[in-house]
Amino acid sequence: MENHDKIVYPELSYLIVGVMFDVYKELGGDLQEKHYQRALSSEFKNRKIKFSEQVKVPLIYKEQKIGYYALDFLIEDKIAIEIKKDNNFSPRNIRQLYSYLKSLNLKLGILANFTKQGLKFKRVLNIL
Repeated sequence: MENHDKIVYPELSYLIVGVMFDVYKELGGDLQEKHYQRALSSEFKNRKIKFSEQVKVPLIYKEQKIGYYALDFLIEDKIAIEIKKDNNFSPRNIRQLYSYLKSLNLKLGILANFTKQGLKFKRVLNIL
């Protein structure tokens, strides 16, 4: 089996990252997260990519819902997308995305950092 066959949702994830790079090329790295979110939303619509925004993710404590998180994007009910303005992939942000994956029973998340030095992204897997 080739490495390409081992990647979770390769075509869709490459498409998503391509959209992110296009948004970064147009806007640069100096804006607030909400502006990147709006631009990504516009691009997903233009490219007819099925998505949901600000998806409620339950926060569970001892099997009881005690609140909600808001996931930036859920793409085609398969891939969670969280966008940030950090220069590095902080353990906190990675844990946050991983908790979204577990709560929503998803296999793949992409953490995207829009920075002055460029777009950086990290794939986060949930081994189900």
